[in-house]
Amino acid sequence: MSYYLLLTLLLLPLVGSGLVFAWKSASSKYVALAIALVQMLLTFYVAADFDFSPTVDSVLEYEINYPWSQFIKSTLHFGIDGMSLLLLLLTNILMPIIILSSFNENVSYKNSFYGLILLMQFGLIGVFTSLDGLLFYIFWEVTLIPIWFIAALWGQENKRFEFTTKFFVYTFVGSLFMLAGLIYVGIHSASFALTDLYNANLGDTQQVVVFWMIFFAFAVKLPVFPFHTWQPDTYTYSPTQGSMLLSGIMLKMAIYGVLRYLLPITPSAILGISGQIVIILAIVGIVHGALIAIIQTDMKRIIAYSSFSHVGLMVAGIFASAVVTLRGNFNVEGAEGALVQTFAHGINVVGLFYCCDILYKRFKSRDIRQMGGLARVAPKFAVLFLIIILGSMGVPLTNGFIGEFILIKSIFSFNVLATVIAGLTVILCAVYLLRFYGKAMFGKGDDTVLSTAKDLSAVEFSVLASISVFVIVMGIFPQPIIDMVGSSVQFIYKSLIS
Repeated sequence: MSYYLLLTLLLLPLVGSGLVFAWKSASSKYVALAIALVQMLLTFYVAADFDFSPTVDSVLEYEINYPWSQFIKSTLHFGIDGMSLLLLLLTNILMPIIILSSFNENVSYKNSFYGLILLMQFGLIGVFTSLDGLLFYIFWEVTLIPIWFIAALWGQENKRFEFTTKFFVYTFVGSLFMLAGLIYVGIHSASFALTDLYNANLGDTQQVVVFWMIFFAFAVKLPVFPFHTWQPDTYTYSPTQGSMLLSGIMLKMAIYGVLRYLLPITPSAILGISGQIVIILAIVGIVHGALIAIIQTDMKRIIAYSSFSHVGLMVAGIFASAVVTLRGNFNVEGAEGALVQTFAHGINVVGLFYCCDILYKRFKSRDIRQMGGLARVAPKFAVLFLIIILGSMGVPLTNGFIGEFILIKSIFSFNVLATVIAGLTVILCAVYLLRFYGKAMFGKGDDTVLSTAKDLSAVEFSVLASISVFVIVMGIFPQPIIDMVGSSVQFIYKSLIS
């Protein structure tokens, strides 16, 4: 039963994508939404059936393992553990929301647009369930194809091809470095199976080289300072759904890759100078992204730099816990906090980008200086927008709080000064998000614009209300997510010192 359920989770988006591509009618969006909803329900069933008991002896409960190629020592090996399940939940919860968010849009070539979204869902699920290095790389590349077409063909600006090409080149080159690193590790191990890669016979210098080759791909995708220059423009000029896919789910592939592949394969490099360099780069990114967000006037760029800053905190927490563990004090808080924050950030950033889309439709501008007073005519939007803002700020009893708290605590175990600097993200985040909210929702505003502005439509309310429920419920009950990833994280960090 588990074999067929995992196979269905993997293949349903691919089959659905082909169906939607061939569906030559305006109803293709309903077909895509139906497929995404079925996928979400299947994931809920897996989560309900999953055993989260605190054991590290058998972290996989759903598994497919089929011989693929003895020549390249690779297998079709897929499986779900707590960490995979969390990211499957994030992906399959957000996909229906992202598809629904486009229902008020006048989307050209609907069947291609929704077919590409489902194709990307297929690639994402493959990334989060692959347990073979080459298989992971293949699905990693599969996700790049649909998101490039979505960003380039449905983008909102004349220069979108320039910026999406930059994104493609950055990501593809980084991926080639990762492929080279994985092949090198595979040559020094029995196969490309994940457990064999963990046991690869690599010396300290070899681990350093492999670390930077693989990390480069993840650093670009996240992104980590200074590999972030593609991000603001790509997020800004992509269509709203493209920005949601990029920020809400796609960058989470790199968080997953760092935990699943990078840490256990290169522990010596992380214990050495390489791990400390990454922590420094991540903390620089936290402050750099937040400071730039404060001075932005384009609302999508504010969210882009905010995402960059938040990701820096996740990376710093993961590597801080890894270094502390390798020094002899077992600590998984950074990984747990990063995964909790990964889920929260995915929900929040999708909500923020949709709020930007709503504001753009009312004010016909992304410039927050040209906004104001919308709360007077759109009270439902004002309330739901505020809930999402509070979640993004990490206010207690919202979904963003517990992850940030655990991450800052994990960095404290590594270095007090690093904690002080990283903790600035809490203050700076409040500055730029409250500035954004205040400019858009309050103030005098243009009476001509406000006289024609309306409150939320049924579609807009459904999307924002769904996101707001996750913000509040996860803020009040964060423990289920921590329990979900606990065994997986302990297994990974124990493999660092085994």
